[in-house]
Amino acid sequence: MATEALGWWGVPLGIMAGMLRGSAPFLFVSLGECLTEKSGKVNLGLEGTLLTGAMSAYAISYLTEKSVGPAISPWLGVLVAGLAGMVLGFIHAWLSQQPKVNDVAVGIAMIIFGSGIAFFLGKPFIQPPAPQLPTFDLGAWSNVPQIQSALKISPLLIIGILLAPLMAWFFKSTRWGLFIRAVGDSPDAALAMGISIAKVRMLCIIAGSFLAGIGGAYLSLYYPGSWSERISSGQGLMAVALVIFARWNPIQCLWASLLFGGAQAIGPALQAVGVEGGYYLFNASPYILTLLIMIITCSPKKTLTGAPGALGTFT
Repeated sequence: MATEALGWWGVPLGIMAGMLRGSAPFLFVSLGECLTEKSGKVNLGLEGTLLTGAMSAYAISYLTEKSVGPAISPWLGVLVAGLAGMVLGFIHAWLSQQPKVNDVAVGIAMIIFGSGIAFFLGKPFIQPPAPQLPTFDLGAWSNVPQIQSALKISPLLIIGILLAPLMAWFFKSTRWGLFIRAVGDSPDAALAMGISIAKVRMLCIIAGSFLAGIGGAYLSLYYPGSWSERISSGQGLMAVALVIFARWNPIQCLWASLLFGGAQAIGPALQAVGVEGGYYLFNASPYILTLLIMIITCSPKKTLTGAPGALGTFT
């Protein structure tokens, strides 16, 4: 660990490394949920999508290693993870748009369904090692191994960082972005404009689930880089709170994801320098942060700026 060799100076380094390594799943899932909620729907089932994506990516990377090589097989895994997410997204979109069907109930059902599929199909892939995604070694300038390790970045993180401003531009400056915002803010006005509400929401949920599947691929093919049934640790559900915290703004989703990624690393960084007291409390930092965000943002005395008008109507 960086903190073991660098002492207390290693604590901020360890948190920064955790921020760079652990933020990508939050980023992809939150961007996907931001896209979904901009259309006026809520997808709580992204936790199941994240798990299915992680399992699918790892399985495909392992199974195709010999046929396409270890350099290509992880990227095939990423693609299949996104496609698996799209399948779950289609199921969620179809169910949630049926008459008198509640978004939250469908989301909970999809968590159970998605995680169940991942656990059942993923049993054979818990032990075998699969090829991992490559990294960009931004710390090559340093002779300190801990700094070199901390500055290894996955290409998926860079893609996610670029995707955030691109999505913000999409919402603000494109015709389809206008359609999505219209459907999310005022379905009646969108209907009067001739926009198909069901079509827009269907596409948004499917695309958002694709991004969540990519976030799962990051977990199993880069960090922590293995497949297990506990790999997500609730990150899919935390990302929903993250979107509220970010006020449905893709750029702020990026900063919030980095914050959550850094919060994950506080416990391990302090433990590495001998801080044993409060071990479980520090490791629970992301969950505490999520709870605080929900308490603060759900205050009846405050309005949620940026919230799509149709959210909560379950139409």
